[in-house]
Amino acid sequence: MEKKLKVGVLGATGMVGQRFVSLLADHPWYEVAAVAASPRSAGKTYEEAVGGRWKLEAPMPESVKKLVVMNVNQVEEVASQVDFVFSAVDMTKEEIKAIEEAYAKTETPVVSNNSAHRWTPDVPMVIPEVNPEHFDVIPFQRKRLGTERGFIAVKPNCSIQSYAPVLTAWKDFEPYEVVVTTYQAISGAGKTFGDWPEMVGNIIPYIGGEEEKSEQEPLRIWGRIENGVIVKAESPVITCQCVRVPVLNGHTAAVFVKFRKNPTKEQLIEAMTSYKGLPQELKLPSAPKQFIQYLAEDNRPQVSLDVDFERGMGISVGRLREDTVYDYKFIGLSHNTLRGAAGGAVLCAELLTAKGYIQAKG
Repeated sequence: MEKKLKVGVLGATGMVGQRFVSLLADHPWYEVAAVAASPRSAGKTYEEAVGGRWKLEAPMPESVKKLVVMNVNQVEEVASQVDFVFSAVDMTKEEIKAIEEAYAKTETPVVSNNSAHRWTPDVPMVIPEVNPEHFDVIPFQRKRLGTERGFIAVKPNCSIQSYAPVLTAWKDFEPYEVVVTTYQAISGAGKTFGDWPEMVGNIIPYIGGEEEKSEQEPLRIWGRIENGVIVKAESPVITCQCVRVPVLNGHTAAVFVKFRKNPTKEQLIEAMTSYKGLPQELKLPSAPKQFIQYLAEDNRPQVSLDVDFERGMGISVGRLREDTVYDYKFIGLSHNTLRGAAGGAVLCAELLTAKGYIQAKG
């Protein structure tokens, strides 16, 4: 790319916003031209606004420290500085819907980490390796919004990344019934152990809204476009429990699957380790070379050893074996704030750029 696209980060001071800022610091296609947050942060430098709340292990990039934080509610002003925005705002669902549409209507594409628009019928919710064809719904959305280049695209919930791509790789074997338990890191709630000391040595068997998302969002990803909207798939049927565990980064899933066909273990391993999508074919900057790895050791995947596989953008699977009630069971692991949140959104933006949906405004 000859000239980098100018990007804004909405909700830049929160944990996911910080992850966006960190990932974009040395991006070959994008440069952070605007950071926006709540009115209480507006007018301060990014360094001042974040203060002691920088939550990542890597230091704050020098390139953003002196950027003056803009008021995220001053939509026209922020939009005038950028070619597109990433959204990680912390608001109510209705407020998020409204502000993301407002940005889109300024002809500024919005790539969102938020859940507010995941079920808006003409908004694509995409894992780039799994359902890039859902971006084809964008022209219908633009017609509704009355825009020429503005639109909203979203990435799905972080909890499904450790098993939905695996089930996609196995679609030829026709999985039809799935039981999942996810063991989710505290960073998924935007927390560190410093913020949430009661999580040390603790497990909480409930995460609001996660079970419904974990059961339903994969069906939307596997759905199809009909009459300008995305219609979710009918199967497989998924039931899920979501548990918060004392881990900083990394969502683990224990998964049981029934198949209509009778694959061997070797066929299942081959299908997932050879699975790739458009990001790999196009060699997008954030794309993992190996999307899904299989680890044969009985004690893998482990968060401490495997969460950063492919810079946190790959998925690790282990303990695939036959089951006495279901056909097979396995353990999956994905990085919830990289593949599951900001990194997944950056990869979506890269694919949207490659497909011509995101371009320079000038």
